[in-house]
Amino acid sequence: MDLQSEALGVLPVVHELANRQIQNGRWSALTVLSMRHLIVEAWARGLLVPFIGVLSSAQVTRPDNGAAIAREANVYGSPVANSIQTQQAYLSSSEKKGLGNQSPGYISGTILDQSGAVTSGAEVHLSDGRASNQEIRSGSNGEFLFANVAPGPFRLTVTSPGFVTRAFSAALGPGETYIVPRIILAIATGVTEVHVKGSPLTLVQVADMQIKEQEKQRVFGLFPNFYVSYGHDALPLNTTQKFRLAWKTTTDPFTVVGVAAMAGLEQATNTFGGYGQGAQGYFKRLGASYTDAVTGTFVGSAVLPSLLKQDPRYFYKGSGSTRSRLLYALASPVICKGDNMRWQPNYSNVAGSFASAGISYLYYPQSDRNGAGLVVQNSLIRLGETAFEGVLQEFVIRRLTPHLRNREATAVKAPGASGW
Repeated sequence: MDLQSEALGVLPVVHELANRQIQNGRWSALTVLSMRHLIVEAWARGLLVPFIGVLSSAQVTRPDNGAAIAREANVYGSPVANSIQTQQAYLSSSEKKGLGNQSPGYISGTILDQSGAVTSGAEVHLSDGRASNQEIRSGSNGEFLFANVAPGPFRLTVTSPGFVTRAFSAALGPGETYIVPRIILAIATGVTEVHVKGSPLTLVQVADMQIKEQEKQRVFGLFPNFYVSYGHDALPLNTTQKFRLAWKTTTDPFTVVGVAAMAGLEQATNTFGGYGQGAQGYFKRLGASYTDAVTGTFVGSAVLPSLLKQDPRYFYKGSGSTRSRLLYALASPVICKGDNMRWQPNYSNVAGSFASAGISYLYYPQSDRNGAGLVVQNSLIRLGETAFEGVLQEFVIRRLTPHLRNREATAVKAPGASGW
């Protein structure tokens, strides 16, 4: 304002002096021309000085920068030079200010799974090498947004239960809104942990899951092998589960195939000759053999185990010396686990064998019924079959069950995965 007042104040004086000198005829034409140039220059200064002041006060915020601009811009020089010098000083000051105070930016993106569906609730961690780390969760639409992020390199780490952790690195510019490419989470392979909150599984539900695994066990991939547990953490079965397992076994098509083969062997050896030969004799033997299987399974593996609280399954040992494993398998007809998970005499199997043999006395040929001898004979045969089956289970059948081999291969790739 001082320069402006000085410039505007001198104009009337110079103008009046020039008019008087011209009237008196004391100045030459050159002198008059110089005086007019001085007047024009003074007017120019009077107009430019306020413009420069307004520009400086609007664009330069700190007093020391304004003083530097005023010093760099020589207001006593020509108007054009003053304008150029002022602009250069302002740009120089703005560059210095921008280098020390960079604008923060934004980082956003979307998280999907392998099917292309959005993944909500995934944890997204932002680190930029400084102390200003941030962490948020993806929204219901799978999107996330970090605000006020300092410019420079950054790293995103995305984690979600059941998925492989993903990481992404890039650099954020000053004031930039960085759109991260879609982050696709892959399903984690190996050990799968199930965390149930609020409604944990009951023992019955866990036992059901174990039974479903057992129902996948088939010798050569065909013949049912349901009554054996290869896991050491198998839970006891309730009454419903015992009857369901018996029904599943006796109605399996390959159980019928096995019984048909047994009937054919009896036909070939003329066992129970009272049935005769030919198709009629074969179907009688088939009916008797299948009835033996049904009564033996339901009485010895469902009815009595439910009443006596015993587990009808064979529990694979798989460790120890060959002798100890052999004795363990041979004892399986008379030793079992109770529903209390303790070893005890296998009353269910022994009584079931005699009960099934007693029932068979009703439909075997009259010529082959010799009183108690037939009942005892069939009972001992059944107990012997159970012991032999235990030996096969302990040393042979496991290797002939494809489902178990596949599960073992998976366990090798993913240590810690447990199966039943």
